[in-house]
Amino acid sequence: MAEAPAADRYDLVVIGAGAAGLVTAGGAAQLGAHVLLVEQHRLGGECLWTGCVPSKAMIATAARGGKGWADARAALNAAITTIEPHDSLERFRGFGVEVVQAKACLLGRDRIDVGGRRVSARRIVIATGPDPAVPPIPGLAELPYLTNENLFDLPVQPHHLLVIGGGPIGVELGQAFARLGTAVTIVANGPLLARQDAEAVDVVRRQLVADGLTLHEKATIVRASGAAEDLRLHLDDGREIAGSHILVAAGRKARTKGYGLTEAGVRTGKNGISTDAWLRTSNPRIYAIGDCREGPRLTHAGDQDARAVIQNALFPFRKRKDYSALPAAVYCDPELAQVGQTEADARAQHADISIYRHDFDHNDRSVTDGDARGFVKIVARGKRVLGVTIVGAHAGELLALASFAVSGKLSLADLAAQTFAYPTLAEALRHAAEQPGQAFLFSPLVRRLTRLFQRLP
Repeated sequence: MAEAPAADRYDLVVIGAGAAGLVTAGGAAQLGAHVLLVEQHRLGGECLWTGCVPSKAMIATAARGGKGWADARAALNAAITTIEPHDSLERFRGFGVEVVQAKACLLGRDRIDVGGRRVSARRIVIATGPDPAVPPIPGLAELPYLTNENLFDLPVQPHHLLVIGGGPIGVELGQAFARLGTAVTIVANGPLLARQDAEAVDVVRRQLVADGLTLHEKATIVRASGAAEDLRLHLDDGREIAGSHILVAAGRKARTKGYGLTEAGVRTGKNGISTDAWLRTSNPRIYAIGDCREGPRLTHAGDQDARAVIQNALFPFRKRKDYSALPAAVYCDPELAQVGQTEADARAQHADISIYRHDFDHNDRSVTDGDARGFVKIVARGKRVLGVTIVGAHAGELLALASFAVSGKLSLADLAAQTFAYPTLAEALRHAAEQPGQAFLFSPLVRRLTRLFQRLP
């Protein structure tokens, strides 16, 4: 095949303009690379339009006592409008990125069809994002169910929302709708927030019940039926749950179909595009980042991928992917934040772990704020911090130092030695970390040494 014309040859072609693709394209172009960014829909991807931004704006509206869905829609649309210029076509063209709004399809190891135009690239980055995962429940496909892709355009507030899924999306949106005045029932095929620390989930569960949500955990849906405004979920134990709307919040799946991956020699696994330690696919010229590759589906994980792949695709020195200290938060109320291993995960791997916990009802800021729900839990093995779980107000904001510790850059003693402003919620992290040191410091041995030293002149 003849070489592509010089004008159609790029250092880097990025397919997908969600968070991961935008960071990659913008960063590479500012470093001096010749970059083409291809997006068939709107720049900003799921996070801006149907994910993090609208959902968090809705959650905040509900927490502030918003009067209903109209208030929530106004707030989420305002948030999108404010943030959208950061992801705009004009901004990225200003960085030197060539942006084309078209469908991209791989034609071979280094060639791409971009809306009928054929281009080639030294390196290609696939950042096509996710689609909602819809469970194969008989009858569901025939019903007008909602996902995060159409929920925020809903013209009227649901009377009774049936949420399929007890993960972060289902819990966050379910609680927000309940606080806006909707009756909410969550149906989960396992325990609520199954990947989180069970003790922390109990704190969240109690609040959801207090907010009026009905929870059906470890429940199997065998069939869905009904029509608009009269929808029903049938459980395997014979129960029938009726509601006006169904929200499918069963997670997300990698968007990989229709991009010519097979033609380009790019292999996929069960949960997305397979990559090596440097985010390369089975075609070494092509990388996959963010929610389309196997691995954690979090916006900040895509951002981390992007920063690594800029280095790996443009320069001869490499940066490995590493999700071991990747923080995650569920933005319900109270928030549930986690970095590293949960207590259950650590106990399954090690016989010699220690747990250090500090409850927020012993934190002065929590008490003065009138919200003492939750706790900080540190999972450690000797001086090494394996994981930190925080459930309580602003838990996600407290994770930064904990992530630093889980990454190995701070020991348990280093955490204990930190000085925080008083009174702050962050002090709870120090109080948990200092427990093993205090056990030694106030031991009979140290007491005897103290008395001995007092005899010195």
